[in-house]
Amino acid sequence: MRFENTVIPLRAAWSSPFVRWQGATADLNSLELAKQVTGRALRERGTTWPVRELVLGWTIPQKEAFYGAPTLAAQLGFPGVSGPMISQACATSVAALHAAAATQDVEPMGARLVVTTDRTSNGPHLTYPRTSAPGGTPDSENWVLDSFARDPMTGESMLATAERVAVEGGMDKSHLDELTVRRYEQYADALADDRAFQRRWMVPITVGRGKRATEIEEDQGIRPAVLEELGALAPVTPDGVVSYGSQTHPADGAAGMILTTAQQARDLGVDGPLARIRSTGFARVDAGTMPKAPVPAARAALHDAGLTFDDVDIVKTHNPFVVNDVWFARETGVDARALNPYGCSLIYGHPQGPTGARGIVELLHALEDRGGGIGLFTGCAAGDTGAAVVVEVTG
Repeated sequence: MRFENTVIPLRAAWSSPFVRWQGATADLNSLELAKQVTGRALRERGTTWPVRELVLGWTIPQKEAFYGAPTLAAQLGFPGVSGPMISQACATSVAALHAAAATQDVEPMGARLVVTTDRTSNGPHLTYPRTSAPGGTPDSENWVLDSFARDPMTGESMLATAERVAVEGGMDKSHLDELTVRRYEQYADALADDRAFQRRWMVPITVGRGKRATEIEEDQGIRPAVLEELGALAPVTPDGVVSYGSQTHPADGAAGMILTTAQQARDLGVDGPLARIRSTGFARVDAGTMPKAPVPAARAALHDAGLTFDDVDIVKTHNPFVVNDVWFARETGVDARALNPYGCSLIYGHPQGPTGARGIVELLHALEDRGGGIGLFTGCAAGDTGAAVVVEVTG
């Protein structure tokens, strides 16, 4: 879908640190995390936004999530505001941005607030009544673990999709390990000069209350990627090529952004670069080939923007497996080592809903560092789907 009038001010886009699951945020309700991080981001940025709609993206149910969007809006100081709640697995961030941009583009007065949040830690165990079963025994589901382990359409795990695409692409483990190291080196660039890059947009998380409150200012649970250590890790499945080192880890986090028009941003005194949302794209590939999906999603978004891969200055991906990036490079001609400056979900983790939003925030600031240009974010999602967005940063 093509957009004409909607921008994201770079100073109005943020993410929390990501915390490896079962870590310091394991007991923090993701809606509480969203309220905390979004509220702090809006206060610290100093602009009073005329928010007309809040789009809330999440994928893992939390207590009181039934009331999610209007409750969160009121807690953030927008009592007359509501909006949709969107859940599209790993594509949730792009889907939420797509929904907000669609209304912002045709109703340019005011602004849209996109909030994405999830906690893979302590995922809910759900029961579903079955009155016809013996003794009324219910069906049950571990929302996180069961979803990771099995696609109901294929009966296979997401890991199986990565191994299938690796075989088709003729990938070997040593190449995957080498590219994983490259991805960690890129993430390390974001930590240089006392995390100068991340400090521009990362909003701390407060855990605990009163004297026991502590702040989480940076990602937690990241393991350095060392080639020799990756080489010593056996593949997860016999005869496979993907190890635990060349795939991401579940995490907790929140991210968000303001969508508005360029004129309104300037009228409100917002300084700094603006990122125009050019287009979004979605795709679905053959069953059991999820890592392929970012390619057709990217092509769809670029087509609607009237662009090609040759026009793109920076590409960021959501890559739960490094297999994704190898396939993307093979199919598009983009240098695999050039993808994902300043890091990616392969390294810092995957909270589901906010993963894409963080990647987009990083993309915007990476474009700012080069003086502007065209950026593409694309990633895969459960159900062999993909989602992409094209942005253009100007001064």
